[in-house]
Amino acid sequence: MVNEQKIEEILTRGVEDVIVKDDLKKKLLSGKKLRLYLGVDPTGFDLHIGHAVALWKLRAFQELGHEVILLIGDFTARIGDPSGKDTTRVPLDAKQIKANMKDYKKQASKILDFSKVKIKYNSKWLSKLKFEDILKLSSNFTVQQMIQREMFQRRIENNAPISVQEFMYPLMQGYDSVAMDVDLEVGGNDQMFNMLAGRTLQKIYNNKDKDVLTTKLLLGTDGRKMSKTYNNFIAIQDQPNDMFGKVMSIKDELIDQYFELTTRLSGAEIAEIKKMGNPRNIKARLAKEIVKIYHGEKLAQTAEEEFNKIFRNKELPSDMLVFETDKKQYFITDLLFDTKLASSKNEAKRLIEGNGVETIIGEKKEKINDWKKEINLESEMIIKVGHRKFIKILLR
Repeated sequence: MVNEQKIEEILTRGVEDVIVKDDLKKKLLSGKKLRLYLGVDPTGFDLHIGHAVALWKLRAFQELGHEVILLIGDFTARIGDPSGKDTTRVPLDAKQIKANMKDYKKQASKILDFSKVKIKYNSKWLSKLKFEDILKLSSNFTVQQMIQREMFQRRIENNAPISVQEFMYPLMQGYDSVAMDVDLEVGGNDQMFNMLAGRTLQKIYNNKDKDVLTTKLLLGTDGRKMSKTYNNFIAIQDQPNDMFGKVMSIKDELIDQYFELTTRLSGAEIAEIKKMGNPRNIKARLAKEIVKIYHGEKLAQTAEEEFNKIFRNKELPSDMLVFETDKKQYFITDLLFDTKLASSKNEAKRLIEGNGVETIIGEKKEKINDWKKEINLESEMIIKVGHRKFIKILLR
């Protein structure tokens, strides 16, 4: 039985554009089973809740009985998508790509039922293309079409290089549609050009009108594009306390967007929550809902209690990671890096200069302002970074 309400929600909630909406809606209402896919390039280890917007869209199609494919772009990642980039990506080697994608299925399984989802890798067909095939592929597009893209125009204005291989990326992504012979591609709105390239090639090679559905882009906690570069992302595999705290740090103006794109609450439920009025309380409900999706009700409740303990009651966390060492003196940048409170010594320096590091011994708290400082360690000393990161020192 066709679920018209579910179909309408698929085509509207969190959706930026559909090409062609009337055509896709007609197919869905007819009960025809579609083959659709979402492609993800393994350019990093983490899938974040921005990626999850499109993954949840796949889940919705899956629940209606359509054939869903999660495509890992292990070949396209060698070049990297130029979309939105003002500089050429640094190419990834096969070893790094393999390491990056190692846990993708595990992360995506928090959303998708993999007993009903196929995983494919585009190296299977792209690595087999001969030079003659690539020439044929490239003959379907012009340099003018490529150069008109906004990020390339910015590079031209800034006299920044544009590599020829970057022109090839949309062709490769487009060929994915041909190789899998899909009816529909789902992806973030920044992928529209690449997805339309696939629509063009699918018509040429398979004489099929592939539809395209783009989802809205979820902004990072600071209002910029969600990115590891900006450290403003919320990873699907973040621990409950970290996930809760990160959601609480989002800008107030992003609350509506996060409710729409990251939760499965209905519009009526969201409207009821917003009647609470106080942005802090609304965000707390949002944070709890997001943590519940990925970690369950019990851990979401615990994360909320822990957050309130630290931020409202100004207490220390109930459970802290412990760093054991036999060194009694430690340069602060080395300590932050060795305890993984900072991902690099340069980041450690930035955290210290940003007044975000302090030591706690009993009731005594001291801000660290000199990144060159060597500090004396004591057992039970606590190192605090920002609002949410704590490490307890134990001397051996």
